Amino acid sequence: MNNSPITKIAFAVVTSLIVIPLIALVTILNFDWNLAKPWLNARTSEALGRPFAIKGNLTLTWEKQPIVPNEQNTGWRSMIRWPYLIAQDIHIAHPSDMISKLTAATPLESSEMANIKEFTFSLNPLALIEKKIVIPVLQLKSPVVSLLRNADGKNNWTFKNFDKPSPWHLELQSVIFTKGNVHLVDAIKHADITADIDTIDADPNYGVTWQLHGKFNGETVTGYGKAGSVLSLQNQTTPYALLANLRVGQTVISIDGSLTKPTDLAALDMRLALSGVSMGKLYALTGIYLPETPPFSTEGHLMGTIKSDGGHWIYEKFRGMVGSSDIHGSIDFQQKKPRPLLSGTVVSESLTFSDLAPLIGADSNVSKIRRGTPVVQPSNKILPIEPFKTDRWTSIDADVQFSAENILRKEALPIKKLTTKIHLQDGVLSLLPLNFELAGGSLSSNIALDGSGRIGKNAIKAEIKMTARHLALKQLFPTLQPLQASFGEINGDASLSAVGNSVASLLGASNGEIKALINQGTVSKLLLEEIGLNIGSVLISNLVGDKQIKINCIAADFDVNNGLMQTNSFVIDTDAAILDVSGNINMAQEQLDLTIKPNSKGLRVISLRAPLYVRGSFIQPRVSVDKGIMAMRAGGAIALAVLAPVAALLPLISTGPQHSSECAKLLAEARVKPVAPPPGKTTKITKKSKSPQVQ
Repeated sequence: MNNSPITKIAFAVVTSLIVIPLIALVTILNFDWNLAKPWLNARTSEALGRPFAIKGNLTLTWEKQPIVPNEQNTGWRSMIRWPYLIAQDIHIAHPSDMISKLTAATPLESSEMANIKEFTFSLNPLALIEKKIVIPVLQLKSPVVSLLRNADGKNNWTFKNFDKPSPWHLELQSVIFTKGNVHLVDAIKHADITADIDTIDADPNYGVTWQLHGKFNGETVTGYGKAGSVLSLQNQTTPYALLANLRVGQTVISIDGSLTKPTDLAALDMRLALSGVSMGKLYALTGIYLPETPPFSTEGHLMGTIKSDGGHWIYEKFRGMVGSSDIHGSIDFQQKKPRPLLSGTVVSESLTFSDLAPLIGADSNVSKIRRGTPVVQPSNKILPIEPFKTDRWTSIDADVQFSAENILRKEALPIKKLTTKIHLQDGVLSLLPLNFELAGGSLSSNIALDGSGRIGKNAIKAEIKMTARHLALKQLFPTLQPLQASFGEINGDASLSAVGNSVASLLGASNGEIKALINQGTVSKLLLEEIGLNIGSVLISNLVGDKQIKINCIAADFDVNNGLMQTNSFVIDTDAAILDVSGNINMAQEQLDLTIKPNSKGLRVISLRAPLYVRGSFIQPRVSVDKGIMAMRAGGAIALAVLAPVAALLPLISTGPQHSSECAKLLAEARVKPVAPPPGKTTKITKKSKSPQVQ
């Protein structure tokens, strides 16, 4: 053997390269890693910003990499023995500032953030040379995770931020876990939800299955679904598969699609189906204000992105049913400041008119109970008392176009089309305009409801302007046979303002004017004779047939003060008779108090000519006759019968008034556009001017 110095040095180097790794390997294999737990616990606690502890055994072994579904671990890779670190009974506590807020009532599974029965991972030692921590397999047995968020916004899933980026890169190649549990308690969202999760084997699309149950905003939550593997969450190119079926209270949600770049929530692309008892119930789930509706169901294409400045969601080409009405369209939702914006177009090809009732609380008590409203309409009231939920109006802005091509109604009301633009800005809801094609004419309204809270909590300042033009009388009342030969038109204007929180309270406190006019038409003579109690003419008309009477004018002019509609003038002038109507309609009390005085034109065979009284509630009005006048006329006839039998008819013969009606003047007044005073003000009519004066 060559004993030269160079040879000796070479032999020493080779020996060291062999012996030192062998000694290190023997040391590592025989080292009691439990002795390192205090150091590991301290360093990990410092990194996580919360207490961390390995309470069970900590060992290191060298084993072949296990075969993992869908992973490239065959060939020479399967022959390599990798270092495996096995840690048992791992516990991660809540942040220190949240631990102090836990109470004795906190569920046991929520007393710490996480505990794992066993945590195992293999490590590629060659990658350490390049400052890469490559973990081929990460296994977790029975992980239990508790996510908490307090009312002040503090949560336990936000970890410590590091000012400087780490030079080390983590590459996680596979994650396997047995049955685990995730429990979320969120004081802001009022959520207490538990999800049981497990790994799916040999599924090409999904890697995780889950089932959940709990409470969300007071509603019971249940559901199940699948998702892509945990590892695929890191993939920035392959879509992350999602499949879910959820029930929140009486709302059912189904999704089937994918999420691109899941770590950034860059693009959501899926089919979304929704159904429930009312769209208003979606507010608790989504934070998006939608009106109350009958039971609904929709299905469409949902796309969404979440960016640093907010999210953008599009629910396009959806179709569905609301009650018995069909709907379709597209809705766009954008996260903006100071409020999100909801915009889009919704169309109904066939709208059932009664399906609009829940919007104003005019649906039946059965419907109210089904959609969960605590307000039940009293049996003796017609005007809806259900309050509007104005606290939601300031949560979102909206700009939605809605139209209905055909409108169906059980009663024969000739509405053909509805169009409106729903505009919600800073708590002010406007329908500008709300148009109906009605009875051959049009009914147009401009409605503004200020529910911003500036005038008081749960109070609405309302302004309504309504215009009716060219409504055909016979089309408006298609089932009333005496009007079928009429060709008269109705035109009208209304302007009202009020402060309240429901339809009933708004109308009961309204101020303004209402005017209506019917001209250039005809009406059934028989109908007028019946109203005028001209018994003889009614008999003759039934014997020889009805005929049409020309309408000179029907004009109605009401002032409205604090919900009391008072007649200024209400006259029906025809060639056969003049009917004078006076009195008031109390919308606050829902009471009628009207007097109809019939004055016949020309000779009548038998005419009682007694005033009619229309009184009572809206829901049960009563029509009565002035029995005193009828008795006087009947008594006079009996007395005259003693002198001359023919004269007995004289008290019952009416020749009508000798003066002309004021229809021309009322017509001129009816054509003046009405003006509503500002909300909170009332109008007072002076006898001299007959014009409203704001007080």
